[in-house]
Amino acid sequence: MDRYEREHLVKLASQQICQVFVKRFRAFFGGRTLAEITPRLIVDYKSTRYAAGVQAASINRELSCLRKAFNLAKREWEWCRENPVSRVSLEKGANKRDRWLTEDEEARLLSACPSWLRDLVVFALHTGMRLGEILSLTWSAVDLFRRTVTVFRSKNGERRTVPLNHTAMALLTEKAKVRHLKTSLVFPSQAGTRLDPNHLRRALRPAMAKAGIVDCHFHDLRHTFATRLVQSGIDLYKVQRLLGHKSPIMTQRYAHHYPESLRDGVEILDRQKRCDTKSTTVRRTSESVVVEVLEKMVGDTGIEPVASSV
Repeated sequence: MDRYEREHLVKLASQQICQVFVKRFRAFFGGRTLAEITPRLIVDYKSTRYAAGVQAASINRELSCLRKAFNLAKREWEWCRENPVSRVSLEKGANKRDRWLTEDEEARLLSACPSWLRDLVVFALHTGMRLGEILSLTWSAVDLFRRTVTVFRSKNGERRTVPLNHTAMALLTEKAKVRHLKTSLVFPSQAGTRLDPNHLRRALRPAMAKAGIVDCHFHDLRHTFATRLVQSGIDLYKVQRLLGHKSPIMTQRYAHHYPESLRDGVEILDRQKRCDTKSTTVRRTSESVVVEVLEKMVGDTGIEPVASSV
């Protein structure tokens, strides 16, 4: 775990969280060789975490961190022949939370927020960025000319570019006029330091309560961003790119919001059929007119009259 922490965690935006996981792994698996860490032992680790009242989603994140460490030990460092975590199943239904804000809830929340918190909420709703990415955002990553924001180190360690719509662009333009000169952070604290995410969450709770909104967290603003995109008919590949998901499996959770946009898709067939029917009707009408003219020219005898000479 020492090498994993030293060489790999520094590349991840979730470094601090993973370091907490590593401490837990050391406490539970400490004193054992890699060969002694079996699937059975990992299941025991899961049981102790459940007994401590930890939620299934959190346990899955811990196992994901442990799996990555074993993958490195197996593939790159050649310290073991197999990954025991790969034989341990993740907890089903752990990531099925589907809370997102309606437009009415959004309006009430923005009215209940102090100005500094309102800016963060608006920016999250219109970019889909994670809380950690927003709090770490610096002006050097903002390009007002190209209307983009660059996330240099996302949750999965990869870089991505986030396009800015009119609302997000207007917000950053105004903030640039009154930016804090002592820091490069876009959303700093009053002291010019990085905002404490726990402080933000504590400030968000009374705003939610004042707005009459229940069971909603800051991360649900990201879910709101994705849900609205899907409901507008944006395909999942584009949503995946905008959210910075490494795997399309993560984005599939929003697929059930597609029904209405899918309905628009199949209705294209109806419109096409109506166009084809109209075209056929026009063609038949034209043919009927031609036949009628020819019949008048030919007459009842069926022989075309001789044209008079001049």
